[in-house]
Amino acid sequence: MPLSARAAPRSSRLASRLTRLVALASGALVAGCGGGLQLTLVDAAHRAPSNVAMYFTVDTARGEPVGGLASTDFRIYEDGALVSVDESKQTIINPEVAAEHYTLLLVDMSGSVTESDQVPLIESAAAAFAAKLGTTQKLGIYAFDGSAQIHPITPFTGSSGAGTAGAGRISNFRPRDPSTNLHGALVAAVETLDAAISRARTPLAFGTVVVFSDGTDRASRVSYDEMLDRLDDSQHDVFAIGVGNEIDEGTLARIGRDGSVRVEDAAALTQAFEDIGARIVAATQRFYLLSYCSPARAGVHEVTVEAVRGETYGRVTYEFDAGGFGPQCNPSAPPPFAIGTQRVGAGRRVRDRAPSVRARAARAARGQASGTVVVGDDPEAGAQ
Repeated sequence: MPLSARAAPRSSRLASRLTRLVALASGALVAGCGGGLQLTLVDAAHRAPSNVAMYFTVDTARGEPVGGLASTDFRIYEDGALVSVDESKQTIINPEVAAEHYTLLLVDMSGSVTESDQVPLIESAAAAFAAKLGTTQKLGIYAFDGSAQIHPITPFTGSSGAGTAGAGRISNFRPRDPSTNLHGALVAAVETLDAAISRARTPLAFGTVVVFSDGTDRASRVSYDEMLDRLDDSQHDVFAIGVGNEIDEGTLARIGRDGSVRVEDAAALTQAFEDIGARIVAATQRFYLLSYCSPARAGVHEVTVEAVRGETYGRVTYEFDAGGFGPQCNPSAPPPFAIGTQRVGAGRRVRDRAPSVRARAARAARGQASGTVVVGDDPEAGAQ
C-alpha cells in the first residue's frame, strides 16, 4: 500500500527548534537531547513542602515514541549532583491528572459510500479503531456527507465500550445530502475538537483528527486553500485514510499531515485503522509525569531528569526556587499545573503562531511524534 506523510521534511527544523530555551512562569525549561533519546518538557511545577514535578515526553532520536518506562528508568540531578531514589521518593504519577487526549474520527458517509457495499467494512474498521484507542483517548465519531455540518454518531467518550458501540451505529446513518463536503467537514471537525478540548478538566489537552474518505470534495462549500489554512492554524494531529484512486496522493498527504494511507481494497480498512490507532496510542504513552521530593531547602536550583533506556539516554532540565521547602513531602500529590489557562491541540509539532510560552513548550513536546504511518509495522519499531 502506498503511504505518505508530510512530517519528514520538518525533522531538521524541529531538531533545531526543540533545543530552544523556553521560559515558564515557574522557571526555565529546556528541551534536552543526547545519547539517543529526546526528552522535551511540556510543563513543570514546584510547591511546598518540597514537591517538584515535570511533565515531558520521551522519543528516540528518530522521533519514535518511547513508552513503558518506569520511575527507576529516570535519574534525577540537582545542580549536577545525583539525588538518591530513597531521598527523592521519585514516582511516576498517572499522567491523566495533567492532560486529556481527544480523537475525532471523521467518516465519509456521502452517497458514494452509503450506496456501495463499504458500510459494514467501515463500521468494522471503526470498531477496531475504537477498541485500539481503549481508555487512552476520549473518542468522538462523526459522519459527513454533502451537508454544511458534520453529524455526530457518538459524542466524545472515554469508555472503550461506548466508543465501540458508537462505531456500531455508523450503518444507521443516512446522508442528508449525497454530495461530498470533505473540505468543509475537516474545518467543522477542527472546530468540534476545539470545543471539546475547551471543556477539558486538565491543565493540558491534546487532539487528533482521523478522516476517512473515498473521494474528493464535490460540494465546494469550502475551498481547498481555506481548508488547509484551517488545518495549519490548528494544533491537532491529522491522519487521513483514503480508499480507491479518486483522491490523489498529494492531496491525501496534505490533508493527513501526520500520516496518510491509501488502501486500494476496502477490506484492508480494518488494518489501516488499527495501525493508525496504534500510532496514536504510542504517542500518548510517550508522556511521563515524574514527581519527586527535593532535598533542597532554599535557593534556586537546576534539576535535570535523565532517562535511560538500555544504552541510550536523554535529559531535560528545569529551574525552581526551593524557598520555604521542608519535610513531609508526598510525591504522589498532583502537581499545581494551572488548569484552563492554556489549551493546545494534539499536533505534535512546533508551531510558530504560538500565542503563549506554555503553548510553545507543549508544541515542542509533541514535535517528535510526527512521522509516516506504516500500515502493518510496529509503531515503536524505530525505538529499539
